[in-house]
Amino acid sequence: MGTNNWRKTFGIIWTGQFFSLLTSSLVNFAIVIWLSLRTGSAEILAWATIAALFPQTVLGPFSGVLIDRWDRKLVMMLSDSFIAFCTLILAVLFWLDIAQIWHIFLVLIVRSVGSAFHMPSMQASVPMLAPADQLTRIAGINQIISSVSMIAGPALGAMFIAMWDIEYVLMFDVGGALIAVGSLFFVDIPNPEKTNGKAANILVEMRDGFMVILGNRGLGWVFLFAVLVSIFLMPVSVLFPLMTFQYFNGTEFQAGLVEAIWSVGALFGGIIMGARVYKVNRVGLVNWMYVVCGATFLLSGLLSSDGYFWFAVLTALAGVSGAVQQASFTGIIQTNVDSSSLGRVFSMYYTLSLLPAMVGLIGIGFFADGLGLTTSFIMCGAIIMVIGLIAFFVPSAMKLDRQP
Repeated sequence: MGTNNWRKTFGIIWTGQFFSLLTSSLVNFAIVIWLSLRTGSAEILAWATIAALFPQTVLGPFSGVLIDRWDRKLVMMLSDSFIAFCTLILAVLFWLDIAQIWHIFLVLIVRSVGSAFHMPSMQASVPMLAPADQLTRIAGINQIISSVSMIAGPALGAMFIAMWDIEYVLMFDVGGALIAVGSLFFVDIPNPEKTNGKAANILVEMRDGFMVILGNRGLGWVFLFAVLVSIFLMPVSVLFPLMTFQYFNGTEFQAGLVEAIWSVGALFGGIIMGARVYKVNRVGLVNWMYVVCGATFLLSGLLSSDGYFWFAVLTALAGVSGAVQQASFTGIIQTNVDSSSLGRVFSMYYTLSLLPAMVGLIGIGFFADGLGLTTSFIMCGAIIMVIGLIAFFVPSAMKLDRQP
């Protein structure tokens, strides 16, 4: 594979994916605003988030098996098209003035089904397109694209929903998907060689995908620590708006600003990882990012009620650490797992990561009302720091990415 070829291919793919992610972020935020104005219920928003995540959690192991069986480029195109079609149906319901809240929940659920196939197929395709020493750098650039979308999407969504009816705003997601799908017509994404010519039972292939993780002792530990961190990261992430409103007595603008600041931090983290190839033990880097992220939560919980400025600073630092951790973790997986199994492994990771998100969203009342906001930040931050520090003392994990 020529150096110029893979860069040109990624340039085309990234252009399409940027428009798809940007418009999806825009539309997702517009739907949140619409639900907020219509219901005024935080519980409705929480359940809407669960509706958008739960199908990916359930389907993850199955979709990974199918991704490894099927043409990955075709999977990306069909899943993106399916997500856009679901959004188009919702737009039509609004045009006909018959849209109900349950319609939105249903569309969020079926869109999530498409997402269960789209992102793992994209991640599994990367090693087939680029040199191994560029994988972490590419993950960093992907983080930049995602962060820019998360920064600009909500701002554009808020602006457009104030200018136009929601059905017109929903059409941006359809347009973004068309651009993303169209860009894939101009690239060739090779598929890995099948390990055998006979299709195995799906449950057997799911087990095999899981055994890929367990069969590599160091990789298994890296996965375990990532899942443990997610258990305590997700509850804190849903408490940020409440922290701004209730503890710092902030405004809606300040709550939105904190969300944007996290994404800005993630953008800088992506820029750092995408700028060049670093000769560093990525497992150690991931562990340090756990420590940094946990420290930002712990310190946020120790701030006084007039410390909003420092809360914003710590949030930006958490965004940087999250982006560096994600890019490093993705590179580790892509380097240590055979391309023919990557779809299953990434889907398994998304499933194991989203399950704690369900627990965090369902348990939001316990964290906010039972323990208190600041206590929740302190406790979860301290636990994340401890997990990061313990991870340094697992030799098989630390040797997984040791540089010469």
